[in-house]
Amino acid sequence: MGLFLPTGRYRPHGCGSDVSDVTASANPLRAYAAVTAAYWAFMLSDGALRMLVLLHFNALGFSPVQLAWLFLLYEVAGIVTNLAAGWLAARFGLAATLYGGLSLQIGALVALAQLDPAWSVAASVAFVMAVQGVSGVAKDLAKMSSKSAVKLLAPTEDGGLFRWVAALTGSKNAVKGFGFFLGAALLGLAGFDAAVWGMAAVLAVILLAVVLFLPAGLPVRMKSDESWSGWRSKDIRVNRLSLALMFLFGARDVWFVVGIPVYFQAVLSDGTAEGRREAFFLVGGFMALWIIAYGVVQGFAPRLLGGKGQPEAETVNKAVFWSGLLVPVPFVLALAALVAGGPAPWLTILLVVGLLVFGFIFAVNSSVHSYLILAFGSAERITRDVGFYYMANAAGRLIGTLLSGVSFQLGGLPLCLATAGVMALASWLAARRLRLV
Repeated sequence: MGLFLPTGRYRPHGCGSDVSDVTASANPLRAYAAVTAAYWAFMLSDGALRMLVLLHFNALGFSPVQLAWLFLLYEVAGIVTNLAAGWLAARFGLAATLYGGLSLQIGALVALAQLDPAWSVAASVAFVMAVQGVSGVAKDLAKMSSKSAVKLLAPTEDGGLFRWVAALTGSKNAVKGFGFFLGAALLGLAGFDAAVWGMAAVLAVILLAVVLFLPAGLPVRMKSDESWSGWRSKDIRVNRLSLALMFLFGARDVWFVVGIPVYFQAVLSDGTAEGRREAFFLVGGFMALWIIAYGVVQGFAPRLLGGKGQPEAETVNKAVFWSGLLVPVPFVLALAALVAGGPAPWLTILLVVGLLVFGFIFAVNSSVHSYLILAFGSAERITRDVGFYYMANAAGRLIGTLLSGVSFQLGGLPLCLATAGVMALASWLAARRLRLV
């Protein structure tokens, strides 16, 4: 694969002299497979947990704003964690942060099982917010570890980095999409408590397997004299790309977190227990389909964008182009929702089709962003650059989550979708500045 040196060690992708070589106790492809498997397991539980919490508390009568509050600390934790995770991984190694992410997710699931239905709404919201905050820390530890490992393990020739990161990101989202459906199905079939305990047990087994089988020697540790103060990237391209990413994920989560699931559940449920159960499956099924399709498109993005041997400047131009394509979609859907004036069969069909189109374009954007951050980032501080980038990702999701509940409660579906359009427009404007570097 072009990574091995005569000494029996291989040099990570783009690695300079300040990053220690990694002992080749195993083929880097095996290390990549182990990291990917661990990430899959985590994202399966993450998707299932999100759908469980959303549908369970919506069925209990929580308002859109209260539902948004349940996920706010999850996103706030992501912002802080991504800054700290890069430093922690650089100090203690990527394997340690990956194990930490899986362990914290197990703890979050066990804690959520302690929720008492007799608690007040305020106490329930506060407790679930705290648990979701722990889950947010866990997710971003796992994500940063996995993405940084790809930068250091991927082959340098023939667009290897683009292919490996697209495969990781695309497969991860397909797995997370299945997690959405799994969460809805478990809620309908087994109930909230049994679903949470079952996921914790399965994830604990997977953590044990990862600890036993993950090849030793995952990179990377930074220079011992690097300080906490180096959290912000010195590369203006990383900073501008991070700004574009923040608005991009904000555009998705404005409708994805609260607005569309609550709207669909209201349309599809007849108010009976059986009707609510059927709505769980239908809403979870659509959200799962959206995420899975999004992941499949991400996996094929290198072929679509022609990443093999392509100059970096050309990839930047395509990132700007695809960012612009996303802008009109939510505005068209917002106009349709305004014209409909309320739930209507034609509107529901249009929303399904329109959001799948949004997902296709969004997936291409996300894939090219994931490639560019690893291409821009220096190997010597890759965990810091990736951490900063995903801090922006978490900030976008935080803004989108808050605006999802607020916009839906204040202006219904039209305002929710129009707000997503404004965020997509801001992402395109930020992406255009990459051409100025």
